[in-house]
Amino acid sequence: MTALDRNEIAATVGRSLERLESYLVGERFRGYDPYDALSSPVFRLPILRSWKWLRLAALQALKRSPYNVRPLLGIPKGYNPVTLAFVLEGSAYRALVDTDQAALHRARAVQCVSELALLRSRGFSGDCWGYPFDWEARYGRLPATTPTIVATGIVTNALFVAYRLLQLEDAFEMCRSAAQFVLDDLPRTVADGTFCWGYFPSDTQRVLNATMKGARLCAQIYSVTGDDASLEPAAQTAEYVARHQREDGTWPYAVGVVRQWADHFHTAYVLDAFDSYKRCTGDDSLQRVQERGWRYYREQFFFEDRIPRYYPEKTFPIDATACAQSLLTLCRFGDVGTASQVADWTIRNMQCADGHFAYQVRRRRLVRIPYMRWSSAYMYAGLSRLAYALADGAEGV
Repeated sequence: MTALDRNEIAATVGRSLERLESYLVGERFRGYDPYDALSSPVFRLPILRSWKWLRLAALQALKRSPYNVRPLLGIPKGYNPVTLAFVLEGSAYRALVDTDQAALHRARAVQCVSELALLRSRGFSGDCWGYPFDWEARYGRLPATTPTIVATGIVTNALFVAYRLLQLEDAFEMCRSAAQFVLDDLPRTVADGTFCWGYFPSDTQRVLNATMKGARLCAQIYSVTGDDASLEPAAQTAEYVARHQREDGTWPYAVGVVRQWADHFHTAYVLDAFDSYKRCTGDDSLQRVQERGWRYYREQFFFEDRIPRYYPEKTFPIDATACAQSLLTLCRFGDVGTASQVADWTIRNMQCADGHFAYQVRRRRLVRIPYMRWSSAYMYAGLSRLAYALADGAEGV
């Protein structure tokens, strides 16, 4: 980018963030979610409480619907710890970029840390988080607030960013505690000196992006404490994921089941976690794995270098989560030019009049449903990370 281009995109991103932040604050960080169908009072009725396939069908139908019928179904706007995590991460970056409002962004980050402490799931070995709605899946049922390695991994990554950028000690102590949840409460599937953590307590699914979030957390703890008790499991599960990389550089979503697809944001999760693992531990033995994955990601998941594809060589639907995550991953790997083009396209095509970001661009329509965690809060984190990179903070955390 030329200096003028850089200034223009920085201004565009700044204006977008102001509109988006106003929306988030106005909604008090509460909102709908693609997976919140079972929060409807309808599913408290005796038969619907237990009929797995009907519950699963309802969840999928509402997720795919282009219309927001949640108010008609009595579904409340949820208060999701992952939403707060994205706001925390964005606020930490904004505190260093938006110097005129630095105190406000820092105060919001501190508030998010306090709120995340209140939203912890109870009864486990350490701090952990889940979603505020029941979740029915083909591979298991998760009651609301059941902690998962994914929700916990996203929250702790934001806490670690806040610790590194703003020196919030309470944030790191929550990360340290959460590592005990991962180490002590999640099952492991062991294979030849490596292992994969389960998705939630009692679970034995082998979901690769999920276990890499555990590796990232342990590596982050090691980077501060130097404790080998965190390093060894991080290295072992990272090696597990490395061994399941395919020749083209992709990873299947999960091992040993039919879920063999590779999509945009789950691939990006793995790449981010590998890079964080390397930076935090100094272990570059998996560098070639990371480079092969990055090459495939960069070549296959972007149309015209500005539109994130959901699947390789399949542009639609263009999804807000893929757009937001791509900003984080592209900036992490130093491709700020492409991140800027993605941000410009996404702002122009997916940000709505009230500041929130639409859920998806489908082939024939824009789905404007205001999903808080999936779309708007995630875009807040992604755009804030790009603003930081444009202000010469390219390394990030």
